[in-house]
Amino acid sequence: MNKYRPDAFYSKTIEIPFADYAAKGYRFVLFDLDNTIAPDHSYDPVSYSFDVIRLVTDLGMKSCLVSNAKSNRSEIFAKKIGIPYVSYAAKPSPKGIYRAMKDLGADNTNTIMIGDQFFTDIIAGKRANVHTIWVKPYDKREVFYVRMKRPLEYIIRKLFGF
Repeated sequence: MNKYRPDAFYSKTIEIPFADYAAKGYRFVLFDLDNTIAPDHSYDPVSYSFDVIRLVTDLGMKSCLVSNAKSNRSEIFAKKIGIPYVSYAAKPSPKGIYRAMKDLGADNTNTIMIGDQFFTDIIAGKRANVHTIWVKPYDKREVFYVRMKRPLEYIIRKLFGF
């Protein structure tokens, strides 16, 4: 289980000290979409979404959405916010992360994966051997199959000391 321990945990994506990560050599930030930088199942970025991406961009870092969402929703959202995307990422498989890194010209030593779900985002990031940051969900509203995993994620978070 420890091999899947996230490298960091933050209450909100906006609270991540991106400047510290940039200073350590990280240049690429992969974001999950739903409940990481926007409300669940959103087609439209909210001000929070733009604020998070701006934090990364202002530091010269590049970002990309890596989402299990259908391509049209990921594409619509990504175009509105102005970043590339990988849809149908098949997380917890690392394939979507590998695809994003290839498209960006990144590698596992300079890439961060950020997401709100342990069983998809974090496990995919660990399997891709990138730095992983687990965040609390942006919003309490989410589909039932995600809600059902939250109690177990809470226990895992406590076991990891977050």
